[in-house]
Amino acid sequence: MKNFIAIILSITTITSTTAFAAEIPRETAPLNATEQQIQITENLISDILDEVQSGNLGYTLAAGYANTRIRKAVMANQTDGNGYGILSPIAQNAILVMRDKQLRPDAYAKAEEELKVLLADVITEVKNGMDIEIATKVVYEKIYQSVNPSFNYDEQFSLDACYRDIPAVGVEMLTVARKLLLEAQK
Repeated sequence: MKNFIAIILSITTITSTTAFAAEIPRETAPLNATEQQIQITENLISDILDEVQSGNLGYTLAAGYANTRIRKAVMANQTDGNGYGILSPIAQNAILVMRDKQLRPDAYAKAEEELKVLLADVITEVKNGMDIEIATKVVYEKIYQSVNPSFNYDEQFSLDACYRDIPAVGVEMLTVARKLLLEAQK
């Protein structure tokens, strides 16, 4: 009887944790994150992401839960050698953008509408095989130049961080731009 109850509880747990498992939007991951690292993080925090998407958790609480869970998994050697320094930023970015999309859906819709026009040539080039890293740099430069036409990406990023003069753009612009590039790459 105990084994039967244990099996039922296991099946219930597996079913309930995977039924609504939210995925980490790939456009939110740090540029240096690998697919394996994103998947590990996703496996650790998908239920937290579900709560963020449903509006039950705000950024601070969700980020705290995610950081605790990732730290414990790293310390227990359950992350295939990947450390807190990469897994936590993957989680933090996903939580931040998911929460921001929930709070400002119109901003993301407007950004997508504008960026499809502004970045049409680069999106086409990515569809035709342009390297995604080069495309990301080109796209970021175009976005920054939409605010300051004289912005020079290479010049600014060659400077020490404290001397850079980078135009302020909303997180939705860079996130949607990466989403559009990733969709074009498929």
